[in-house]
Amino acid sequence: MDATTIQDEGAAGAVGTANGGEPATAVAATPVVTTLAAQAGRATYPVAPGQRVKVRRTPSTSGQVVRVLPYDARVPVRCQRRGEQVSGPYGTTDIWDSIAPGEYVSDAYVRTGSDGFVAPHCEG
Repeated sequence: MDATTIQDEGAAGAVGTANGGEPATAVAATPVVTTLAAQAGRATYPVAPGQRVKVRRTPSTSGQVVRVLPYDARVPVRCQRRGEQVSGPYGTTDIWDSIAPGEYVSDAYVRTGSDGFVAPHCEG
C-alpha cells in the first residue's frame, strides 16, 4: 500500500433466503464511477483490480485527496499531464490522468493499454 491507494478492511456478504425459501447470498454492491463523459460515450479505462485509488487535486502524491475510487472503477481520461513519478500495477510513470476538473489519478493505476499518452495534454 502506498500514498496512491488505500486498503478496505473487510466486506462480507450475508446469507438469507430468497423467494421460495432458496438460499441467497447478499453481496455488497460495488459502485461504478459514472460521469457525464462516460454517459456521453467517451472511453473509460479500468482501475487496477483490487485497488481503491486516491484521486488528488494535483498530479502528485502530496496533493490533497479529493475522493477515493471504489473497487473495479472505470474512469474517463479527459487529458494527461506529467507529475510525480509513481510505481503501481501498470508500471512506473510520471503520467497522471485527469478524470474530472481538478481530479488526477496516477496512470500507473489505470489500464490504458499504453505506456505513453492516450489523451491530449492538459492545459496549464
